[in-house]
Formats: sequence, C-alpha cells, structure tokens
Amino acid sequence: MTKGPQAALLPDGRRLHLHHGPIDLIVEVIGAPRAAAYARAVDRFDTLLTGLVEELPALRRPLENYAFADPVARRMARAVRPFAGTFVTPMAAVAGAVADEVLAALVADAAIPKAYVNNGGDIAFHLEPGQSVTSLAPSGDIRITAESPSRGLATSGWRGRSHSLGIADAVTVAAQTAAAADVAATLIANAVDLPGHPSIHRVPATDLNPDSDLGARLVTTHVGPLTVAEVQTALSRGLSVAKSFVARDLIHEAVLGLDGIVMTTVSTKESIPIHA
Repeated sequence: MTKGPQAALLPDGRRLHLHHGPIDLIVEVIGAPRAAAYARAVDRFDTLLTGLVEELPALRRPLENYAFADPVARRMARAVRPFAGTFVTPMAAVAGAVADEVLAALVADAAIPKAYVNNGGDIAFHLEPGQSVTSLAPSGDIRITAESPSRGLATSGWRGRSHSLGIADAVTVAAQTAAAADVAATLIANAVDLPGHPSIHRVPATDLNPDSDLGARLVTTHVGPLTVAEVQTALSRGLSVAKSFVARDLIHEAVLGLDGIVMTTVSTKESIPIHA
C-alpha cells in the first residue's frame, strides 16, 4: 500500500522532514518561530505530488503551448522556457520547482530572517538583509548573500540521482530560483562531455527508467580514466555553455567539477580554473 504525504520533525527539533513518493525535503526556518511556518509547508505539501502526477504526460515532453493547471508544473514550464532551442523538458526543473513552491508557502505572511527547502541538493532559500548561505557542493562552494539576486541552488552530474548526457561529476548553479538553477545545472552538466571517448560508457535512458523523459538518448553510466587535457576539454565545453547562460542573465554563477579539476563562472563572466 502506497503511503501518503509524511511530515515529521527531525531529532534536532529544528528541521522538518517532508516525504511523499520520490519527493524528500528537508525544511528549516532560522531566526524565527517555526510552528506556523511548518504548518503552512505541510499543508501545501499534502497535495503537491497529486497535482504534479496529473500533469506528468505533458511534463515529460519538450515544452509546447500547453496550459498547465498545477502551480508546480507552471513553475517548471517557466524555468525551461528561456532554454528553448535545446532539448529539455519541464522535468529538468521538477526538484527545484518543488523546493520553490514549498518555500513560498513556508515564508508567506511571516517575518522570517532565513529559511530553506532542500530537495535532494536542489535548494530554494529565503534571505533577509544580513543573512547568507553557502553551498557545500562536490564541485565547489558558492556563497550567496541577501544582496545577491540568487535564491536557488542546484547540482547536477552523472553521479547524481538524475541521469546525465554528460560526464561532469557535479555542476552547481546559483540562479534566481531553484527551478531555474535546476534546469541550467542539467544543461551545463550535459555539455561537459567527450563524445565517443572509449572510457565513457552510456546506455539509453529508457533502459534505466522506462518512463524517462530522455527517451532513447544515451546517458552516462561510467567514466573511466581521463587525462588532464581531456578533463579540461570536457569542462571547457560546459564552461562555454555556463558563460552563455550568465551573459543572458539566466544564472548568476556556476561551478563545474570533473576528476578533481574545477572551473567556475562568476558574475563578471570570467572563468577561474582551479586544480584540486
């Protein structure tokens, strides 16, 4: 029997755990009373997955002129729309959009200095003046202050919970929303690649998940030994995409990592290679 939405405080008494099907959230309010905020988050979470499931057929296809009724589905569609011209479906934004939706309920009608909703590493956060967050991502840290326009972080790569067309160990992105960061991280991670390299193993996405929105596109299952030059070539391809997203103001920063080498885009649109 499938369990419905579950909500419980974690043993630390500060953080709220929300779970339903594939959605697993850690929620925290910092610097303010939590009870009313957590009640709002739980109330919104109770029907969140049900609404999304009704929209799944359209969400698994590239964006068309389709009017989504579900608010999370609409967030997903808004997040992928600026990336038209590249194969991407609204499902690329699902984790971030869920985090954005629950955060909106969490901080509604309340004076909360700082809060976040973490959906498996895709994070939406609220910051009042004087507050900041720092990602502790595998690819490298990103620190965001209240003065930054970023309110979302997301990480993607072939080692993560979602399938990737590329070979990045991890790409972490800061953007205006978690949904936007989610899409961009996916696309940048896809671009970190060495097509045809014999050390890279791939299988059709549907072999791993028959319902995958990627269809028969080949996703990475193993990355063997690479030379430093090959790693830098692959990262440079992803970095080029990341810099184009920064130039278009679709994201604010990205950190790309592969085999111990990290490359970073910053708001000045410069790149900084860092050798671990």
